[in-house]
Amino acid sequence: MKKIIVIGLFFSIFTALATGCIFSNNQASDKKTLKVVTYAKWNPFEYVDNGKVVGFDIDLIKALAEDAGYDCNIQDAGWDPMFVQIKDKSADAAIAGITITDDRKQTYDFSNPYFVSRQSIVVKNDSSIQNANDLIGKVIAVQSGSTGQEAVEKLIGKNDEHIKKIKGGLTYIELLHGTATAVVGDDTANKIFVQENPNDQLKIIEDKENFAPEYFGIMFSKGSTLNAKMNESLKHIIDNGTYTEIYQKWFKTEPNLDELKALQK
Repeated sequence: MKKIIVIGLFFSIFTALATGCIFSNNQASDKKTLKVVTYAKWNPFEYVDNGKVVGFDIDLIKALAEDAGYDCNIQDAGWDPMFVQIKDKSADAAIAGITITDDRKQTYDFSNPYFVSRQSIVVKNDSSIQNANDLIGKVIAVQSGSTGQEAVEKLIGKNDEHIKKIKGGLTYIELLHGTATAVVGDDTANKIFVQENPNDQLKIIEDKENFAPEYFGIMFSKGSTLNAKMNESLKHIIDNGTYTEIYQKWFKTEPNLDELKALQK
């Protein structure tokens, strides 16, 4: 009998852990758990470390969920599946450095911006490329479906054969292997990669004339009531210092709160 009880107790604990159920004072949490999908291949925003999805976006969405009274279940869905799951409402929210665009807003709802970004160019130190116009005629690696791809297509043409659309966050590999002359992608991610890989002898080229500011937002299905709640929570964590703590943890610098506050509705 004792053996059966022990086995039953073990099974109950295992089931609770596997399903993400958390018990406190012998009572189950009455918080609703949000299913949040991401694309965990973009350090420092979201990536897998020792089997766990971590990053700026992950800490941010957890803080927002807590402020709004929710638990959070993060799932690494992949880039394209992430959009599918939000559209068919099989996930509650998506966060993955997703740029708010007019095209995407036709299908999805977005929170107020939580991060301001811009595209930049990564090349080898001995490259003669000085700005985006110098990319014409060169092989450029971009993440497939990203705003980096859109920026390059706007510059040199949508169907230009020199654009290498890469899935899985492997754009830098193309540059290092010599199969691409440059990478165009988010400036923050580019800078992190260059800083963390000094032996690769890479440099960043910024071009504010050709690359306009971009705004990251949390993505929801059309008409989701979560949007307004997350916007309120975003204001709260900006005002109470939580946003700054998370930002400093991942980027080792101060956020531009004045710019961010001006974008809150």
